[in-house]
Amino acid sequence: MPSALIARLRAFVFPVLALGLLAACAPAEPVFRSTDISGAEYGKNLRLTDHHGQQRTLADFRGKVVTLFFGYTQCPDVCPTALVGMSEVMGLLGPDSDRVQVIFITVDPERDTQALLAEYVPVFDARFLGLHGTPEQIAAVAKDFRVFYRKSGDLEGHYTIDHSAGTYVFGPDGRLRLYMRHGEAPQVVAADIKALLEGK
Repeated sequence: MPSALIARLRAFVFPVLALGLLAACAPAEPVFRSTDISGAEYGKNLRLTDHHGQQRTLADFRGKVVTLFFGYTQCPDVCPTALVGMSEVMGLLGPDSDRVQVIFITVDPERDTQALLAEYVPVFDARFLGLHGTPEQIAAVAKDFRVFYRKSGDLEGHYTIDHSAGTYVFGPDGRLRLYMRHGEAPQVVAADIKALLEGK
């Protein structure tokens, strides 16, 4: 083969091979837009009562993606905004929404009774569940999920509660997978949930 042809081939082939190697070494695009916390050692213990009066644990929802948000019914903005957002997500998921369980855990057990949660939570979607328990039970679950909450103002009854505002997401296998920041676009949340439902 003439040396000029060999030189031209080298000039063409080597850069192509180099590009291929670089592409192979480049990190893959992340599967999720939310924070991937797969393998987290917290957020494993949950035993509370839902607004129908039934005891619930995470094992009850195996096979579904579970989203978990901590809040309270008298929250002026963050909590209803989060629940409205999840209602939009359920609409975007279409038939897949039946494989998703949205859970709202109160951090105000003194005021958020079963009856009040039963009035409040289904307003956003009849399939959503509100969970409550004793102050001690709520404190234990919040601690296990590293959720902060604290009463502020008149502690005799006219108080608000400062609290963490993100959402935890479990995969269908029951493992904690994602942390979604408050205010994330419903389209992003729906896409991440779809990926989990597809086994990502």
